[in-house]
Amino acid sequence: MREYTYSDYPIKVFGIPHFEKHKALKRLPDELIEKVPSLEFLGRRPMGARLGFRTNSKKFTLKIEFETLSVDIGMSIYACQSAYVFVGERPTSRYLGLVNAYNYETKVCERTFTKSEKMEDVTIFLPRNEILKNVWVYIEDDASIEPPTPYKYSKPMLFYGSSITEGGIACNVCNGYNAMISRHLDADYYNLGFSGSAKGELEMADFINTIDISVFIYDYDHNAPTVEHLKATHEPFFKRIRQKQPYLPIVMLTRPCANYEEDELARKEVVRATYENAIKCGDKNVYFIDGESFFKNDPDKELCFIDTVHPNDLGFFKMAQVIEPVIRKILEK
Repeated sequence: MREYTYSDYPIKVFGIPHFEKHKALKRLPDELIEKVPSLEFLGRRPMGARLGFRTNSKKFTLKIEFETLSVDIGMSIYACQSAYVFVGERPTSRYLGLVNAYNYETKVCERTFTKSEKMEDVTIFLPRNEILKNVWVYIEDDASIEPPTPYKYSKPMLFYGSSITEGGIACNVCNGYNAMISRHLDADYYNLGFSGSAKGELEMADFINTIDISVFIYDYDHNAPTVEHLKATHEPFFKRIRQKQPYLPIVMLTRPCANYEEDELARKEVVRATYENAIKCGDKNVYFIDGESFFKNDPDKELCFIDTVHPNDLGFFKMAQVIEPVIRKILEK
């Protein structure tokens, strides 16, 4: 078997901003983490990262070495410490299975997969919760390997927000709403969701302004400790992005919630005010999505959540059904 690491040509890493510069499976650079220390761990785990390549190898092996392994009270090893493997042309690729940590003590795991002898795309969604030390791919000695088929929309979407943006608490990394939208639209994406730690810091806006993206979607409502914090940061964050990227489509979301009460309604109005002020200033590339609309008329809306805050897989699916048409319209312009 021939060995490749994640950074070896022709394997392509998707979902890591500026990967070609630092060649590391982390979402944020060290200089940004120094400015926002709360992201030290979260910024180093590769949520949203994918590996892609094409091969005619009938068998291939994926091996992962974790730097960290930790228990998440809301999610299993399958959700947090597993890679998910798809084969075939996007967006209709077929799911082959997962490579998962065996327990919380064993930091190396691997699995061999069997596919057809045709030249096919392989797409691997990397684990969400841990820092990865290395990832290897092994193919048969006489097989060919080449770069993956580009996404239909190769300029990535970028999602910024809370643990919900990051994919909590879906049963696997592919069932977050942004991962679903990416698969449905065949659109590349970055996931800059940070559990409890994305609070509209302007340093993060400055970093986002260094990334070439097709559309920016943001929702850090749950991470804002108070309505006052959200009010003090939401519009300045938007303006910092808009200052550098005057024509970038920007989608503003309010938090997904089964029942909007006083606090949720106040937060919604903060986000709506940013949107309406932009419209008043003549901005034609802003969009507003009301998080209450995800579940408002669903008699089973209470079943879409784990803990009244985090959507489950059904909740993420319903979110994607509302958000995806907006993004599709933007990308098709």
